[in-house]
Amino acid sequence: MSTMASQQQMVSNSGQMGVLQQPQSQQQQQQQQQLSQQDFDPVHRFKMLIPLLKDSLQTVMTIASLNFGHNAAIDNGSTTEKGNDAAVQRFDKSLEEFYALCDQLELCLRLAHECLSQSIDSTKHSPNLVPTATKPDTVQTESLSYSQYLSMIKSQISCAKDIHNALLECSKKIAGKGQGACN
Repeated sequence: MSTMASQQQMVSNSGQMGVLQQPQSQQQQQQQQQLSQQDFDPVHRFKMLIPLLKDSLQTVMTIASLNFGHNAAIDNGSTTEKGNDAAVQRFDKSLEEFYALCDQLELCLRLAHECLSQSIDSTKHSPNLVPTATKPDTVQTESLSYSQYLSMIKSQISCAKDIHNALLECSKKIAGKGQGACN
């Protein structure tokens, strides 16, 4: 807050608002670029949504308590029902916002889980890296040579073809039984 106050004093003292607005707009553009890059990371997005979810839950509970108090006053006969419709609509809107945030959090968690399982599968089926020609100094002793990598890929392709052929065979058998039963 003190930096903002000092910036405001500088603007009011010097009278040069245009000079300070330009760096602020550049900072805002940089922050937006960082946010757009970080939006792709589901864990970071999850962390950003948690405070919003807390605020939304607080809003839902506040509006619900106000509605409850208003309805209790109506039941006791001390107020009329004129303002009730507006309060119910606000509660519905805040509840919708809460559920939307919950859905976004669920999607972030699912995406993070999928990324993790893909990473685990990747390390499981191709545990050793192939050194690149641009970084020969980072060659590790456990990395594969290019010919070893090619043989591993060929075996994976062969396995995928075998699975494909087995599935085709099964589908033909199922289709043959289905036609024989219909005749």
